[in-house]
Amino acid sequence: MKVAREARSAAVVINAGSRRGVAARELVVDKMQMAGVPITSVHHVLSGAQLAETLDRVVADGHDLIVVGGGDGTVSCAAGRVAGTDVMLGVLPLGTANDLARTLEIPNTLAEACMAIADGKVVDVDLGRANGQPFLNVASVGLSVSVTEALSPLLKRHIGPLAYGVATLRAYARHEPFRARLEFPEGDHGPMELEDLLQVAVGNGRHYGGGNTVSPTAGIDDHTLDIYAILAAPLREHVRIARLFKDGSFVEHDRVHHLTSRRVRLVTEPPLSVNLDGEIATVTPAYFTIERNAVHVVVPQSSSSASFDGRAAPREDPSI
Repeated sequence: MKVAREARSAAVVINAGSRRGVAARELVVDKMQMAGVPITSVHHVLSGAQLAETLDRVVADGHDLIVVGGGDGTVSCAAGRVAGTDVMLGVLPLGTANDLARTLEIPNTLAEACMAIADGKVVDVDLGRANGQPFLNVASVGLSVSVTEALSPLLKRHIGPLAYGVATLRAYARHEPFRARLEFPEGDHGPMELEDLLQVAVGNGRHYGGGNTVSPTAGIDDHTLDIYAILAAPLREHVRIARLFKDGSFVEHDRVHHLTSRRVRLVTEPPLSVNLDGEIATVTPAYFTIERNAVHVVVPQSSSSASFDGRAAPREDPSI
C-alpha cells in the first residue's frame, strides 16, 4: 500500500469553521508540500453542506489521498465518502476533542500531524453507521445529545476541551430519563428493555468526549460495536461512574450495562436525537451496523492502533 508522498495526487479539505481551522490554512499546505506530498487541490469550507459537496467533488476528481482538517464530525463525514474505496484519508486534528486522532495516535500539534501524514503508514479501520449515517468514534442518545447542544462554538473556541465539562454540567441539570429497547439481529443477545436511562452509546472507536474510553477492550479495527447503557442514579453515583470514563472501566459498574455485537437496533421512548461524533445526525429508532476495514487512514509509523488487513465487508442495508 502506498505512503502519502507516493500518491498520484492529493486534495486538502479544511473545515475553516473548526476550532483551529483558520490558523491551519497556510501551514498545512506548506508543510506537506515541503515533505513531498503531491497536493494538487486545496479547499476551505465553512458549513456542513459545503463540506459534503466538496468531499464528493474531490472524490470524483480521482485523488488517491484526501487530507481532511477539522473536528471528529468533519473526519467522519469524509470517512463516509471514501468508505469501501482505495482512497487514503489523512487526518489533521483541528477540532476541540480530536478523539479519532487520539485513537490513531496522530499528533495533536499541526506541524507534527502534517509530517505524520507525509511519513506515515496506511491502516484500515472500521466505520460505524447509524441509519446509514457514518461515525468513527461513538453514536449516542440521551445526555450526550444535550451536551452537544450546549457546546456552543464560542465556548469551544475560548476554553477548548474544558468546554465538555461545562456543557456536561449544564446538560445534566436538565436531563430527563428515558426508556429504551435494544434488539440484536445477529441473535447473539436477547432483546433488552431498559428504563430510567441517562445515556445509551454505541462505540466503534476507542475514544470519545475529549479523551474518554469506550471500554477497556474497545478498538477501531476489532470489527465489533461496544454498546453501553448508563442507568439514572443519584448524582454521587454518576460522579463515581464519571471518574472511570478515562480508562473505560465504568462499564463494569453495576449501574452500567455493556455488551458487544456487530448490529443493534435501538428504540427509545420518547424518540430521541442521535449524536454521531459530535453532530446530531439522525433519530431513533436507529439501526447500527459496522463496516469492517472500510476506511484506509494514514497514521504515524509508530502507531499500534490498527493494522492493514485490506478485506472490507460489504455495506449492509440500514433498513434491515
